[in-house]
Amino acid sequence: MELRQLRYFVAVSEAGSLLKASARLHVAQPALGQQIAALEHELGSRLFDRSSRGMQPTEAGKVFLQHAQVVLADVERARMAVRASSAIVCGEVAIGLPTTVALIATTPILQACRRELPQVRLKVVEAYSGFLREWLLSGRLDLALLYGDPSDVMLAKQPLLEDRLALVTAPRSAPLPEALPLPALQDWPLVLPGSEHGLRRIIDEACAPLGLALHVVAEIESLPSVKKAVQARIGSTVLPMGAVAEEVAAGTLCAAAIDSPRMARRVLCATNLSRPPTAAATAVNALVQRVLQEMVAGGTWPARWIGAAKP
Repeated sequence: MELRQLRYFVAVSEAGSLLKASARLHVAQPALGQQIAALEHELGSRLFDRSSRGMQPTEAGKVFLQHAQVVLADVERARMAVRASSAIVCGEVAIGLPTTVALIATTPILQACRRELPQVRLKVVEAYSGFLREWLLSGRLDLALLYGDPSDVMLAKQPLLEDRLALVTAPRSAPLPEALPLPALQDWPLVLPGSEHGLRRIIDEACAPLGLALHVVAEIESLPSVKKAVQARIGSTVLPMGAVAEEVAAGTLCAAAIDSPRMARRVLCATNLSRPPTAAATAVNALVQRVLQEMVAGGTWPARWIGAAKP
C-alpha cells in the first residue's frame, strides 16, 4: 500500500467520481482507476459503489476513509515537523472548540494567529467536548479546548480557567441581582439543552443534592437558538457568563451569576500524548493560552484564571 494510493482514494471519495478526481489530481482517469482497483485488491474489499452517477464509498470504504485521512494527516505533520527547523513557523493546525468557547474565543484567537503566526493556517472545529476528545485521539485535531476534569491517561490537559454559570433572561423592568442562590432556579421557566449535554449534566448534578425540581419548558441543543428563545421570552436559561457577555453589554439579555460552587466548569487545553506536536501546533497552543488569559484579565471573558501565568 502506497501513500499515493491513499491520496487517490481520499480524492475520489471527496470528489464522488474518477473524472472529477483525475482533474483535481492531474492524473489520467485510467491510471487513477487502476490504482483504486489495486488498492481494493490488496485490501480484499470493495471500497466504492460504482454507478452512472459516480462513485460512493461502501461501508468498508467509509471505515477505510477515516484511517486514510489520519495517516495522511500524520504524514503532513511529520513533513511540517522537519520543515520547522527553519525560523518561520508554518503549516496547518486543527483546533477544536466547544460551542460556548467558540462563541467567545474564535475571533480573538484567529486575529492573534493572523498577526503573530501569519504562515500558520488555522482550522477551527466546533463541537461538543465528547466529540472533540474523540477527534483529538484519532488525530483529526492538534489541540482542543475542553470542559471537564484534567485526569485523562490519553491526553495532556492544562487547566486554564473556571467558567461561572449564570441565569440568563430577557431584559426586565426590575433589574436582576448580581448573584442568585441556586434554589432560586426553581422559580424560573427554563430553556436548557438535553440531559446528555455536558452543561445540562452540571446543572442537574448541582440541583440533585438539594432536591431541586427545575421547570424546563423546552430543550434546545443549539446555543444561538437558546439565546433567541430567551430573547423571545419563552423562558430563561443557564449559560457561562462569557457566552452572553456581548448580549448583556448590548442590553438584549440580562445575567445573574448563580451562587454555588457546583455551578462552574473548567476549561482545559488538551493535546494527544501519543502524537508529537508540530512546531506550528506548539506555537498555536501557547498563543491560545495567552489569548485566553488576556481575555480573562481584560474582562471580555468573565471567568477566573487558574492556568499558568503568562510569560
